Amino acid sequence: MRLDKYLKVSRLIKRRTVANEACDAGRVTVNDKPVKASYNVKVGDIIEIGFGNKAVKVEVLNVQETVKKESAAELFRYL
Repeated sequence: MRLDKYLKVSRLIKRRTVANEACDAGRVTVNDKPVKASYNVKVGDIIEIGFGNKAVKVEVLNVQETVKKESAAELFRYL
């Protein structure tokens, strides 16, 4: 699954276009490397997202195309 779609489905970022812009701006890294929105997310990847002066770091636990809002937190684990 594409990184921008994963960020939206997992509810880490609310809209896919915002996720795409964050990737283009270099605020999203996977395994300590800046990546494009088209990066293919795999289980075990470590994603770090910069929000201003704050950063969120998560590990990918599951990759699903669609998921209910209540189950979105099961797709990743905060580090």
